[in-house]
Amino acid sequence: MADVAHPAVPVEFQTHPSRYRHWKLSIDGAVARLAMAVDNQAPQRPGYDLKLNSYDLAVDIELADAVERLRFEHPNVKVVVVSSDRDRVFCAGANIFMLGASSHPFKVNFCKYTNETRLSIEDASEHSHQRYIAAVNGACAGGGYELALACDEILLVDDGSSAVSLPEVPLLGVLPGTGGLTRLVDKRRVRRDIADLFSTLAEGVKGKRAVEWGIVDATAPRSKFAELVAARVKAIVDKSTSDPATASPSAGVPLPPLEVIVEGDSRRWRHVELKVDRARHTAELVVHAPSAPPPTTLEGIRAEGAAWWPLQMSRELDAAILELRFFYEEVGVVLVRARGDVAHLRAVDGTIIHFGADWFVREVRLHLARTLRRLDVTGRSFFAVVDSSSSFVGSLLEIALACDRVYMLDAEGVTIGVDGMNVHSLPMPNGLPRLESRFLGDPQRVQTVLATSGPIDAETARELGLVTVAADDIDFEDELRVAVEERVSLSPDALTGMEASLRFGGPETLATKIFGRLSAWQNWIFTRPNATGPTGALTLYGRPERPTFDFRRT
Repeated sequence: MADVAHPAVPVEFQTHPSRYRHWKLSIDGAVARLAMAVDNQAPQRPGYDLKLNSYDLAVDIELADAVERLRFEHPNVKVVVVSSDRDRVFCAGANIFMLGASSHPFKVNFCKYTNETRLSIEDASEHSHQRYIAAVNGACAGGGYELALACDEILLVDDGSSAVSLPEVPLLGVLPGTGGLTRLVDKRRVRRDIADLFSTLAEGVKGKRAVEWGIVDATAPRSKFAELVAARVKAIVDKSTSDPATASPSAGVPLPPLEVIVEGDSRRWRHVELKVDRARHTAELVVHAPSAPPPTTLEGIRAEGAAWWPLQMSRELDAAILELRFFYEEVGVVLVRARGDVAHLRAVDGTIIHFGADWFVREVRLHLARTLRRLDVTGRSFFAVVDSSSSFVGSLLEIALACDRVYMLDAEGVTIGVDGMNVHSLPMPNGLPRLESRFLGDPQRVQTVLATSGPIDAETARELGLVTVAADDIDFEDELRVAVEERVSLSPDALTGMEASLRFGGPETLATKIFGRLSAWQNWIFTRPNATGPTGALTLYGRPERPTFDFRRT
């Protein structure tokens, strides 16, 4: 099937358990259960059925919502059991017919989103003390197994037929798009030759062999599978209960839906604005600092709840990034601006640092870190613009540091600034603070920057290496205009590869490997005739014809 434009079907990234069509979420004390029960007649857009618990973007949006709600609304949960509500089928992975009929940008953005959801599961386990168990109670293929790989433990029913598999290479001519190969060898430490063999067995591996290969942690016959799951749940809960570091808070914080005003290609939330110019292939993303003095006590923060500025802003920024990805594929350059009262912003940052041990404050900081990492891996050129109304300080400076370039007006009163949020609070996908990642070749520069208290003017910012271009009011607008026009004229494919290669210097992590390989290998493989050509494996999947391959290696 040829690559076609993705139909303009609205995507709603906000949902609630009461509206789930594909998952069942239940909570009993310290244990939550997420049962996959995909409604095969409710795809994200018409044209395919979600058979065998296969998933599309709509299914993963619900999963992402559940993972986030468990962290904020149910912090007392210590174990999340992910299973299937379908008899003898855990999950068949991403829906092949959905992928086959989607545009190339949608395929890649879909893979990015599912990866981010699985990384959020791993983040919840590491930082929120919510351990995930995959109770694989049936056939588990492709993205289904990749979901299991994101969990802390994988338990497989041994019934003679249930198997786990990554069949993308032999069946579809593509790669496991949700980090499967990387998690297999980097996270589970499966031996390279075993991983090679496993990844070319379309039928997968089951029972005792799956345990021996390290592909699952344990198996049990169907008659004793519930006992196995219950025993592992109890062991985790008991350990968590005896550990003071994982003590449960008394109550969670509800996450209400975000309110947004849509006017054509403009969207305005409470603290974030997105304005798109389709004709020029550009967008403007504006983030506003708090408009009033923020609460400075835990009681005041709890009273504001989800409306507390850093959480409200982070959720809105996250929504804006997702809309850019999925609704505006043609946008190449995003101008990022920050507005508002710097004193209020510094007060919020100070509060986050001061009350950092509080579970809710911690979760808000972690949410902002995840949102910024979503920006880090978004395939757009981001230019931060520091002008006469800017408030790029502390946590908002992190947004500028996440951009590919920073343009600063050299004029009186135009400044940026650092605070404690720029130390270790908001790490990049490579695990480093953005300042450390920025100055890999000059680590001492980080301490010099952090020691610079108060407002930093354009000349000092340039000397410190915090901005790309500092220009006076005569040249500033022209510098920025020429830079944008030049960027828009370049190959989007080359820019995507270039940006992904440059953004994550320094150490490799699971996340940087996954997204680096996604940008390079998946972008390339998804456009190759062997996968998506008229006789490619993905195109012909489910048909009687055999794929025809170009056997030349590159």
